[in-house]
Amino acid sequence: MKISQLLRLYEQGRREFRGIQLHGVDLSRCLLIAVNLCEAGLIGVNLSRAFLTKSNLSRAILNWADLSFVKLSEGNLNEVDLTKSNLSGAFMVRAQLKKAKLSGANLSHANLRHANLSGANLCGANLYRVNLRQANLTGVNFNWCNLQQARLSGANLHRISCYHSNLSKAFVKEVNLSKANLQDSDFSCARLTGANLSKTNLRSVNFQDARLCQVNLQGADLTGANLSGASLEMADLTGAILTHANLRDAKLSGANLANTNLDDTLLERSILPHSYNQIVILPLPYEQENYGSFMFRFKTS
Repeated sequence: MKISQLLRLYEQGRREFRGIQLHGVDLSRCLLIAVNLCEAGLIGVNLSRAFLTKSNLSRAILNWADLSFVKLSEGNLNEVDLTKSNLSGAFMVRAQLKKAKLSGANLSHANLRHANLSGANLCGANLYRVNLRQANLTGVNFNWCNLQQARLSGANLHRISCYHSNLSKAFVKEVNLSKANLQDSDFSCARLTGANLSKTNLRSVNFQDARLCQVNLQGADLTGANLSGASLEMADLTGAILTHANLRDAKLSGANLANTNLDDTLLERSILPHSYNQIVILPLPYEQENYGSFMFRFKTS
């Protein structure tokens, strides 16, 4: 079908275009509200700045498509294939993207507030400054993603995988990341106040200068994590593993460190709870001479 025929049929009131094949065509700025493009072949199509509000693109193939600044609020994109597509600046509030394929896609500055992306694959996607507040992100694959300055407050992050991702300066307040895999991720300067990170894999995570006030870190594995300069006031670290972690200049006033493993943890210049007394000071064999650094071990008084 040619573009002219499609637009003419739309103007005549037709909304059913299921399975249509329009590879590589230019539909930029087109008005196609509430149309059915389910299972359509739209590889490489240009839908930049198009209006597709409440449209159905479920199971459509949109690899390498340009959907920059598209209007797709309340759209149905369940199981859509958007691999390597450009969705920068897209407006997709309350859109349905369950099990969508978005690996390598560009979603920078996109608005996905209240969207449902449960089970979606976003491996390697660019989500710089994306708005995912109150979104359902259950089981999403965020491995190797760029989530710098992303807004995730209030989102459902149950069972996500976020291995080796960049969340520096992200807003992750009061979210549930319990039992998630966040190993090797970068949360430097991120805001995680009130978040639930209990039993989470946080090995080698970078939390430098992050805000972790009132965070639940019960049983979390923070082996080798960088928490230098982090704010951990009133945090619950009961049973957490901080072996070989760096807490230099960290603020831990009011934190609960009951049964916390602090073996070989660097706590130089950190502010600790009043209930903890220093009992062993172990100078680092090679750093002491050059930098004057020390390892500490603590116990409750």
